[in-house]
Amino acid sequence: MSQDGLPYSLDQAAPMPLREGLRAPLTNILEGALLAAGQPLPLERIAELFEEWERPARTEILAALVLLKSACEGRGIELVEVASGWRYQVRQEMAPWVGRLWEERPVRYSRALLETLALIAYRQPVTRAEIEEVRGVVVSTSIIKTLLEREWVRVVGHREVPGRPALFATTKRFLDYFNLKGLDDLPTLADLRDLEAVGASLERAVVPVADTEAG
Repeated sequence: MSQDGLPYSLDQAAPMPLREGLRAPLTNILEGALLAAGQPLPLERIAELFEEWERPARTEILAALVLLKSACEGRGIELVEVASGWRYQVRQEMAPWVGRLWEERPVRYSRALLETLALIAYRQPVTRAEIEEVRGVVVSTSIIKTLLEREWVRVVGHREVPGRPALFATTKRFLDYFNLKGLDDLPTLADLRDLEAVGASLERAVVPVADTEAG
């Protein structure tokens, strides 16, 4: 059983034949859709590409995705599953060359912002005051504003204490941007004293040119 829950591993993958009812191999259809989408596609959205009478089973779609992932071995791109679904992306080691396609330098985030984001990710839901207590310094309004504008965090409620401060938590967009399938993929953390290292680890996880917005 493979790590994808399929009865074979990637090195056992063979070309997928033309599926009955489809005018093109399933792998070709999925490859085209993923390249055209410009964003991760969840399995539910992929299934919606097909008419009901021709719709592959979930296991067939997963099998095709595994084949496509295997086909990327040794290439400059990879097929990965992140929080929002499946997407093609440039391999991180290609960043020094691919990044030169853009005149603007990649956005670099401050240590304070990355530490704040790391604290929200590990302790969510968390208030601004609780973040400040751990970091030992005031969290600037501009940092919270940037995280909200980037849609990396959102307000999920309010702490029932005087003033009812907002509770912050991370979003799927945060996971996608930092190339994470879920919160379990965050770097391990024995305690929250080495926030700078965690922030640096998050920054290294950014997918090259997968997010072209300026932040």
